[in-house]
Parts: sequence; C-alpha cells; structure tokens
Amino acid sequence: MQPELVTGTLVERVEMESAFLKRTVVVDFFLPKNVADPSDISLLLINDGQDMKKLGLEEMLNGLYESKTIKPLLCVAIHTCEDRKMEYGVASQPDYLGRGAKAGLYTRYVLEELLPYIQTTYVLPTVHERGYAGFSLGAVSALDIAWNHPGLFTKVGIFSGSLWWRSIDQTDPAYDDHQHRIVHQLIKNSPKVPGMQFFFQCGNLDETMDRNNNGIIDSIDDTLDLMDALYKKGYTDQDVVYMELPDGRHDVASWARAMPEFLKWGWGVKSM
Repeated sequence: MQPELVTGTLVERVEMESAFLKRTVVVDFFLPKNVADPSDISLLLINDGQDMKKLGLEEMLNGLYESKTIKPLLCVAIHTCEDRKMEYGVASQPDYLGRGAKAGLYTRYVLEELLPYIQTTYVLPTVHERGYAGFSLGAVSALDIAWNHPGLFTKVGIFSGSLWWRSIDQTDPAYDDHQHRIVHQLIKNSPKVPGMQFFFQCGNLDETMDRNNNGIIDSIDDTLDLMDALYKKGYTDQDVVYMELPDGRHDVASWARAMPEFLKWGWGVKSM
C-alpha cells in the first residue's frame, strides 16, 4: 500500500530581519506534512500574507490535501507593512505618484534573502515548481518579480490585479491606455518568457470606474487587455486562464473563493 501523499498542513511563523527593506518581515510557512517524496514539493510565494488567516488558507490546503486534489505545496505568505504601496509595484518604474519606489528592494528581499532562507531552513533537495501569487497591488508585484525572473517562477496568480498602475495620471489629457499602463508596457516591450503560465481573477464588483465608458469596469478591461498582450506574445489558452466572479468584489472573501481554483489549476492531481 502506497503512503498517503500529504496528511495536512503545519504552519510556522518566522520574523526575518531584512537588510534591503530595513524592517522585520513576518513570514508564515504552510508546510505539507508527511510528504512521501520531498522532491515532489512545489513552492508558492504569496504577497499580503497577513490576510491568509482571513482567507482561510490553512483550512483550504487541509481540505484539498484530504481530498487528494493537489500535490504537495509549500506556501510562503509574506506579510506586508505600512509601506505596502512603496514596496509593491514594478521594480523598473514607480507609478506617476512615485509609488513602488521600493519595489526593487522588495524584489531583492525575495530573491536574495527569502529564497535562500527557504532553501537552507527546509533543506529541499529540489523544488518541483515555483509560483507567485498576489492580490490587488500585491498581484502587480508578484507578476513583476515572476516575469523578470523566469528561471525561478513558472506560474503566477493575479487576483484583482491593480493593472491600471500607470506612469501618468489618467486625468492628464496626454493619458493613453496603450502607452501609460506600466504592467502592459512591461509585457509588450520584453521578450516572451517560455513556459510561464498565468491565472487571472476579477470580480464584476471589483470597482465602479469605467474610464473609457464601454460598460466594462476598468479592472476587467485592464485584465483582458493584459491577457491580450500575452496572447500576442504567443501564449495560448493552455497558458492563460481567466476566472470572473459575477458577484466578486475587491476583497479577501472573493479571493478566498477563487484561491482553491488557482491551487487546483496550478498543482492539481490529475485523475487516472
């Protein structure tokens, strides 16, 4: 009789001193218990880790493991701080108000402090696959880091992404969706990253803004436009998944409904 794949989740909290961010970073590790083969473990980094209790991640993982729905996954939930709008964003370019100015330092924290800590602390011989997920502005951060480090990450979860992130104010007469949305320009102006896959989630009640008056809220427009940019790079429906919640809002409760689908999409156990 083969051993059980995973029997549950062990949660460990660590406080890390970051030389790059000049602050203590709280990180919660959701470890799969009793994994038969450690080389099967994948890694998922999650921004806004302080929301994982409200999201119900531990219970969610336990349920998915109990039903043998997902493969072993070490989830690493990184708590943010009052400087969130400075640490999250696109490392190569702050937005028009200067927000995201510390995104490069946050990237260095993830790559040069957090990932080595995970490797040395949990002594994983190999990591089957790495993913990165985030919510709202944290989704922009996750996408930026993953896209720019394709050797490290293969899957990205973008929940209600702040893909409006722009280089000039939308009230500026010169503003143009095709030129001033920072994430869209990042994707359009860089080479395709082979082997990367994307999970997008939006809710019809994410917001009420509709800057082009087409009857579709901006968050959905921005998401669909970014997906279109990925398709133009050569990605297909095998690589890009979109989940739209008709009653979904810009809140943790909505993201909690989408998260199990993301986990099954990324690390699901295929039925025989």
